[in-house]
Amino acid sequence: MRWGLLQETKSGSSEATQLWVEGMRWGLLQETKSGSVRGFSVPTEKENNFPPLPKFIPLKPCFYQNFSDEIPVEHQVLVKRIYRLWMFYCATLGVNLIACLAWWIGGGSGTNFGLAFVWLLLFTPCGYVCWFRPAYKAFRADSSFNFMTFFFIFGAQFVLTVIQAIGFSGWGVCGWLSAIGFFQESPGAAVVMLLPAIMFSVSAALMAIAIMKVHRIYRGAGGSFQKAQTEWSAGTWRNPPSREAQYNNFSGNSLPEYPTVPSYPGGGQWP
Repeated sequence: MRWGLLQETKSGSSEATQLWVEGMRWGLLQETKSGSVRGFSVPTEKENNFPPLPKFIPLKPCFYQNFSDEIPVEHQVLVKRIYRLWMFYCATLGVNLIACLAWWIGGGSGTNFGLAFVWLLLFTPCGYVCWFRPAYKAFRADSSFNFMTFFFIFGAQFVLTVIQAIGFSGWGVCGWLSAIGFFQESPGAAVVMLLPAIMFSVSAALMAIAIMKVHRIYRGAGGSFQKAQTEWSAGTWRNPPSREAQYNNFSGNSLPEYPTVPSYPGGGQWP
């Protein structure tokens, strides 16, 4: 009689434990869906916020940009400076367009004004997409491929800016040669043409400083061309995860383990 009661008690306890475990699993599953488990957050898709467009325009921003949210604190100042450098270069192209108009009014060729307009429309978005975004993604995810992309395209941009600062005739830019050489024909227009020449020179100098700083940080962190090749082979260069996401994958920021079913001693031995 006593032995039967013990077996029933043991069987009932085991079934109760199983029911308790299943209840815990169900509760954890529901909390996971709502994102309410402590130490666990359900990732939500970030809404693009750049470029900021008026609501009446039937277009949406193409990129998500948040320095404090995605860029490590130690690199935020540098990435913001690269962003301001892109803005300054865009402003330089705008001033160059006005200077080319003055050049045209002063007796120069209208071709320069047309090319200046093309450079403004072309290099404003291309500068952001082709060299600022790679720098942003490189620091966001410590991506060697994006660092290499930045060095290659930004280096070409630096060389082009130096050429623009020099100001060869027929390039659609008001550089030093074209501005100084136009003083004999129209001093007033030549003074206006000096403004983009100065701004192109400042842009080139700032670009040289930026590329050296980024390269020093990249080499100091152990970056190499081999790592960029690995990212290319693995396909992670398309959308590299942020440093926070990489950390969360290894920091235990996941569902807690389910409790295990307690094991009872066999052989009829009951404590």
